[in-house]
This record gives sequence, structure tokens and C-alpha cells, in this order.
Amino acid sequence: MTVADIDAARLHYMQVLGMEVVMDHGWIITLATPGNIQVQLSLMTTDATATTNPNLSIEVDDVDGANQVAANAGLEIIHPLTDEEWGVRRFFFRDGSGNVVNVLSHA
Repeated sequence: MTVADIDAARLHYMQVLGMEVVMDHGWIITLATPGNIQVQLSLMTTDATATTNPNLSIEVDDVDGANQVAANAGLEIIHPLTDEEWGVRRFFFRDGSGNVVNVLSHA
């Protein structure tokens, strides 16, 4: 989720939902529910390598396969399949409602 003030947003989600920081790169932080690392929320100011911020991120087992399916379906690829320096392989596509979806796998 895009936020103007990452520190204030982090505090709100930690206080209201009891989440804790599990990753912090400065421009993006990821929060998780204690005891359930699979439930995560990422907050960012501006994506470090993409030209747009995603509305949503989904982790999949086979990001290459998902990229191929998206391309075959004629979906607009916003950010090409990329190995990022922080340990993920990802791409963005725009869905039929205009949402930008970040699809990723951890390397």
C-alpha cells in the first residue's frame, strides 16, 4: 500500500492491528501478525525499481509460470519479470479494474 508517511502508517498498523515489522528497507516495510507470518501488509512510499507502486502483492510458488500466464492472457505487464536485489523475483500486471498487482517469489 502506498503511504505518504511510512513511520506514521507503521505506527497505526502496529497499534490498531497488533502487527510487527518483519522487513524494513526504508522505502518499504512489511508488517505481519505475530504468530502468523503468512498474513502480511507492506507499506511503501515509492517503489525502488518500478515506475509505479502496486496496489497489492501476492507471493506464488512459480513466478515465471504466473508471468507467462499473465502474458498469454493479454494482461498489461507494468514491471517486467525482475530479480530484485532484496531477494525476490517479481513482475507487475494491471488487472481488468486497473489495479497493479505485484506477483513475486522469494529467491
